[in-house]
Amino acid sequence: MKTVIIGAGASGLACAIRLKQNIPSARVTVLERLETPGKKILATGNGRCNITNKNAIGYKTAAAFFEGLGLMLRSEEGGRVYPYSQKAETVLAVLLDKCNELGIKIITECTAKKILPNLTVLTDRGAFEADFTAVCCGGKAQSALGSNGSGYALLKDLGHSVTPLCPALVQLKSSSRHTRAISGTRAKCRIALELDGNIVCEETGEVLFTDYGLSGIAVMNISQAAAKNFAKKEPQKCIAVLDLVPEIKEKFGAKVVISEADSEMLSSGKASLAAFCGINQQNTSADILVAEGSEIMLGKTKISVIATPGHTKGGVCYLADDCIFTGDTLFFCSCGRTDFPGGSAKEIMQSLKRLSALDSALKVYPGHDRFSTIGFEKQNNPYMR
Repeated sequence: MKTVIIGAGASGLACAIRLKQNIPSARVTVLERLETPGKKILATGNGRCNITNKNAIGYKTAAAFFEGLGLMLRSEEGGRVYPYSQKAETVLAVLLDKCNELGIKIITECTAKKILPNLTVLTDRGAFEADFTAVCCGGKAQSALGSNGSGYALLKDLGHSVTPLCPALVQLKSSSRHTRAISGTRAKCRIALELDGNIVCEETGEVLFTDYGLSGIAVMNISQAAAKNFAKKEPQKCIAVLDLVPEIKEKFGAKVVISEADSEMLSSGKASLAAFCGINQQNTSADILVAEGSEIMLGKTKISVIATPGHTKGGVCYLADDCIFTGDTLFFCSCGRTDFPGGSAKEIMQSLKRLSALDSALKVYPGHDRFSTIGFEKQNNPYMR
């Protein structure tokens, strides 16, 4: 029995191995368009090769197959399974070693042009007769790694139908420029995809901020919904909504505390300026509203609230033991801006004057930049002199 397999990627190599294991007498030839087999395997999982997932259908079968080749596996967060070596090269090596052991012939730099009705495969290196032909060309994701979509044309010539194609596991490009400022930053968060204001899917996991938008496992898992939307003649408005601290309230019972005067910002992207920045805000509500003189107990620590308007109309600072958390009121040798709606240069100067009357030894932890002390700020901050 002669079998020709078109494509020496993960599916093609696995198909060849399993066929020879089940029918040792079979003569199996694998045709690969690129100069080396398994090129795409080396790029998967950021070079670690995410083989399968413990929650996936068929996980036990896939794990047993690779373990049968001598590959040690390890599972990580979310059920993702990698080779124990954490290197994709290991996966490719065991596949190729087994192909060599079983006598499977792999021909590289061989492009399949057409499959005849008798299943003979015509290539740029001649014709390959076959009793059975398996098309394992992959999709149309990465031409440089082998998936250039050529398999669809081969199958279409045989009478198969091809549904419209759209990306399924890809990054998301964004029209917002703000991701560039934190390009390279990774965060575990919840990401939801909204179409015309309605959430159509959401995922929790790693998100990578890039120059062009968003990437990471969680992003790729929701990308198909975005791709299908943009494949429409009239796509809906598509927005990715990020919740960067999804587990805090759930895991620790943390409460949202805000001044009563600023509470509208939690439910209005216009009030919080999220809309101004091109961000679709995920609204929430306050658990505790505070004002001047309010006190909050955090364990045995009493936190006192000092009203410090100026950056916003409801700006506050939190005084706890020998520390004060000043948010965007007081910075290291500077202060918060006052040119946004609700801001007031006059009020922030009055607030800074209030802070300068506090104990000089108080440690100052601002919303940005380094920490200092009230004494240091009184001596060096031009806005507190």
